[in-house]
Amino acid sequence: MSQDSTYDRERKEMVEDQIRRRGIKDRKVLKAMLRVPRHLFVPEQMKELAYGDEPLPIGEGQTISQPYIVAYMTEALRLGGRERVLEIGTGSGYQTAVLAEIVREVYTVELIPELSNRARTVLEKLGYRNVHFRIGDGTMGWPEHAPYDAILVSAAPAAVPPALVEQLKVGGQMIIPVGIDFQELVLVTRKETGWDEQRLIGVRFVPLITIH
Repeated sequence: MSQDSTYDRERKEMVEDQIRRRGIKDRKVLKAMLRVPRHLFVPEQMKELAYGDEPLPIGEGQTISQPYIVAYMTEALRLGGRERVLEIGTGSGYQTAVLAEIVREVYTVELIPELSNRARTVLEKLGYRNVHFRIGDGTMGWPEHAPYDAILVSAAPAAVPPALVEQLKVGGQMIIPVGIDFQELVLVTRKETGWDEQRLIGVRFVPLITIH
């Protein structure tokens, strides 16, 4: 069996065993995760572990999230396919690719230039043309292209950053891990004034770094 065939089989098993069986039902999410070659987003020495049920280090003190968490966060946003989405924390670019499979445009912000550039290289090589990259402080978002239909944050601040909520359209939603010692995924819904928060599940993410 070729290496590519092995990865294809492992990816199908990942989606079936780690994602569908745990309750992820959104067909767009399942299809995206079947299509995106996760092994291309991890360091060379980690490729054999790419489809395992765990996060993996990608360098610069950052990680690629566990596949189930990627699926869970994506499904929580209830994406229809025409959205403009802001992603905070490009990281490996894997979550970016999953979003790009589903939505119209992804605007992704990463503080660490090496990670942003590496992710951009992989995503462009795979043919994604609906992803826009920015290197900068994720807590400030990307206001020039706001408002967004949805925001996905893949690193944990101590509290929900108001600057990000302000870049959501009214009725738009943001999925974000929040906390320091104990973290929870929080689904934020933008209101005419302020926002609502729905606490979902306990998680563990790297901290969201700010340069302010």
